[in-house]
Amino acid sequence: MKSQGLLVVIPCLNEIDNLPRILAQLRADDLAAAIVVADGGSTDGSRELVEQIAADCDRIRLLDNPARLQSAGVNLAIRTFGRDYRRFVRIDAHCVYPDDYLAGLIDAAESSGAQSVVVPMATLAHDGFQEAVATAQNSRLGTGGSAHRSGDRSGWVEHGHHALMDVGAFVDAGGYCEAMACNEDAEFDHRLALCGGRIWLERTCEIGYYPRTTPLALARQYWRYGIGRAQNVLRHRMKLRVRQMMPLSVAPSLLLLPFVAVHWIFGIPAALWFGACIIGGLALGIMRRRIWALPSGIAAAIMHASWSAGFMFAWLGRARLGDACYGFPKASSAHFS
Repeated sequence: MKSQGLLVVIPCLNEIDNLPRILAQLRADDLAAAIVVADGGSTDGSRELVEQIAADCDRIRLLDNPARLQSAGVNLAIRTFGRDYRRFVRIDAHCVYPDDYLAGLIDAAESSGAQSVVVPMATLAHDGFQEAVATAQNSRLGTGGSAHRSGDRSGWVEHGHHALMDVGAFVDAGGYCEAMACNEDAEFDHRLALCGGRIWLERTCEIGYYPRTTPLALARQYWRYGIGRAQNVLRHRMKLRVRQMMPLSVAPSLLLLPFVAVHWIFGIPAALWFGACIIGGLALGIMRRRIWALPSGIAAAIMHASWSAGFMFAWLGRARLGDACYGFPKASSAHFS
């Protein structure tokens, strides 16, 4: 008989600063019947910390994730423990969760009948450049108006930040693609919909997220996001939304800049884009009356350019993307019934 509680999965790699807070919060919640930390080879003491806490709490388990990727860690946790649970919740150690998070997710799943409940994410910041990034990511300037970033209502969506999922539906859809280093959630949501699964965005379960703190780290992150989106488009022939097509034009406009030496007209596309980012960032800073919100346009420009460059890189080199590698073969959910 399946447990009435939730299987909680925390894919982890070097999260020593965040694990104590997350594990303490989950230990205090009786709805977390089992808490699995799928560790990808941490070297900062995360593994030792989990083992120490697990010695005093039999609900916590450390699971080795040799593939290191988050997608592989979640798949492995479901293969190992999923048959005993109807639903599981994915927790990201670097995020901040409300105390009634698990109860809110269950209520949303029960009332909506959804196979997957996703949540909105608000970007938080301490100070400095991180505040500029947070300001951009919490606005249309940085996100283009995606539902789980800028919407204000619960409802049916095609994608959102992953939270609660029906184990059987997850397995039937194949689990996460382990060939993807990022954007595996959007890729999975596409396959879940093809299998007849529905996704509910629950606004009352909003979580917090602390973004990158340096321009280089932010650029690397969005470069990878761009590659992941290109993989989805190529594998599933997915159509890009308008909000995705607009930043996609950034990399080509930047490639035109060397031709300014021939004629100034080649600089117009990049100048219009960058000018719009700067003006938009200044407007956000003035509205929020925060000094570090003023350069949010620069953060947005880094996000746009890196995402666009990553997408174009993957698109042009699509022969090297490799084959999709899913966590579960078709019809494997029979083993989880």
